[in-house]
Amino acid sequence: MKVSFYDIKAQYDELHDEIDSAVLQVMASGVYTISGGKECPTFEQEIADLHGVKHGIAVNSGTDALRILLDAAGIGPGDEVITPSFTFVASVETILQTGAHAVFADINLETFCLDPASIEAAITPRTKAILPVHLFGQLADVEAITKIAKDRSLLILEDAAQAIGCTHDGIATGNYGIGAALSFYVTKNLGAAGDGGMIITNNDEIALSCRSLRVHGMGRERYYYDQLGFTSRLDEVQAAYLRVKLSRLDEWNRRRGRHANHYLQALSGIGLQLPKISAGNNHTWHQFSIRSPQRDELRSFLASKGIDTMIYYPVPIHHHSPYLNCLIGPTGLSNSDQGSREILNLPVHPHLSDDKVQFVTESIAEFQKKAVSPAGARG
Repeated sequence: MKVSFYDIKAQYDELHDEIDSAVLQVMASGVYTISGGKECPTFEQEIADLHGVKHGIAVNSGTDALRILLDAAGIGPGDEVITPSFTFVASVETILQTGAHAVFADINLETFCLDPASIEAAITPRTKAILPVHLFGQLADVEAITKIAKDRSLLILEDAAQAIGCTHDGIATGNYGIGAALSFYVTKNLGAAGDGGMIITNNDEIALSCRSLRVHGMGRERYYYDQLGFTSRLDEVQAAYLRVKLSRLDEWNRRRGRHANHYLQALSGIGLQLPKISAGNNHTWHQFSIRSPQRDELRSFLASKGIDTMIYYPVPIHHHSPYLNCLIGPTGLSNSDQGSREILNLPVHPHLSDDKVQFVTESIAEFQKKAVSPAGARG
């Protein structure tokens, strides 16, 4: 049985009539950019409403959303921004692109998100902001991080690339700092036909600056420039495509949750570390991430059965050559290193059939039984 890690085409197949109609309407309109278009502004408002915030600013990618948000927040040379090393590179590269210093804090191995104690220890007089990454489909410890930021007069900028619609006690990402960056990359829970991103915020000044920065720093009057900016606009075709898929997001997330619950029940008590949902969080299961000291052997065994898996992330950012000079907080990054050695991400996409999920769990159980038996034990 073949079990794919993603099935992007299945999403299109489910919605092809609606997607084709929406895209063709844009093409027939002759209006393809946000200037004069209606799809992108409507999509911005829909995403803002989903998160209970005032503003959505659509841009070309999740990475651009982070970079523009950092610039709008005034992050620059001499500043330090605390963030994890166990993350996708965009969380870090955008900090460095502003001229600021990235300072790595360690993660909690149960949630893979920043450990508040490690954040606290990494703060110096130069610290200006904390950039938590809401990894794999749930929020980081926003209560603790918000308290630290308030006590130390620090900014919070949320990397919510993997956390669209994620909440803590009913309050969504985008409400815990000056803003959050979302990604609509094709593999995300809400994925574009390629790239896309959005900044969400309640801060009027940040929103105004972000809208200017995404169009070359242009102000309210065309061809008059207030700041150095970028070219980063979500186009009307992508917005129309995403609006159709947004109508299925809740249902697709419920399917992910059903698969995740199956994994949690079937894989309990067989020697694996399973993901934990923090109290008060919803989890949208962008990834289902287990940990095993025999990760590589398990992955090979599953591949032999036709089961695709992924490793997010095989090497923390602080080990890559462009980032060797980044600062590491005093608690070190032992959890980040351990997580990268042990993590394995299982298929959890919304178009998995129940029998395929069952096949995955049975295959893992088969491996674990051999691994812990005397004949399968490693010396």
